Amino acid sequence: MLVMSLWLCYNAIMVIMIAGTTHTGKTALAQRMMEEYKFPYYSIDHLKMGLIRSGQTKLTAENDAELASYLWPIVKEIIKTAIENRQNLIVEGCYIPFDWQKDFREEYLRDIRYHCLIMTENYIENHFSDIVKFENAVEHRLYANALSKTALIDDNNRNLRLCKKYDLHYILIDSVYDIRLPSVK
Repeated sequence: MLVMSLWLCYNAIMVIMIAGTTHTGKTALAQRMMEEYKFPYYSIDHLKMGLIRSGQTKLTAENDAELASYLWPIVKEIIKTAIENRQNLIVEGCYIPFDWQKDFREEYLRDIRYHCLIMTENYIENHFSDIVKFENAVEHRLYANALSKTALIDDNNRNLRLCKKYDLHYILIDSVYDIRLPSVK
C-alpha cells in the first residue's frame, strides 16, 4: 500500500499557471499557494527583471507586448522541464499568452492548471483605492506605476473576453476580493 501511495504522489505532478493583468493579485495568490501546497513558485517578473538588469535584452519594463513574446518561449520550456522532471511548480505573471495551450502536447497539458485573475468593472470602480493601496503587498515595486482606473478596467475586460474565446479558467473578482485556493487534486 505504501508503494501505491508513493506512486500516486509521484505521478500527481502539477504546474499551476496564474495569469491576469497588473494589480489582480497574481503574486499574492502564488505566495499563498506556495505556502499551502509547498510547491515552488516562479515569477515571470523575476525573469523579466533579470534579463533587463543584466543587459541581455534592450527591452524595458514598459515594453509589455514585446516582453510577452520574448519571455514566453523561455517560460514554456521551464514548464516542460518541470513536468518532464516530475516537479510541481507555480508560474505566475502577466506574460502568459491566451493561446498557451498550442505550445504543449497532450502529455504536458494534463499536468497544467491555468487560472486567470480578473477584476470586474464594478470591483475596480468600488475598490480602486484599495487596489492601489495593496499594490506592494508582496513585491515592492521599484518604479512609479501611474495606474489608471480606465486602463485597468479595459485590461481586465480584454482578459475576460480572451479567456472566454480560448475556453480558459478564470477567477472573477466582483464584490469582494476573496480568492479561494484552487484544489490541487
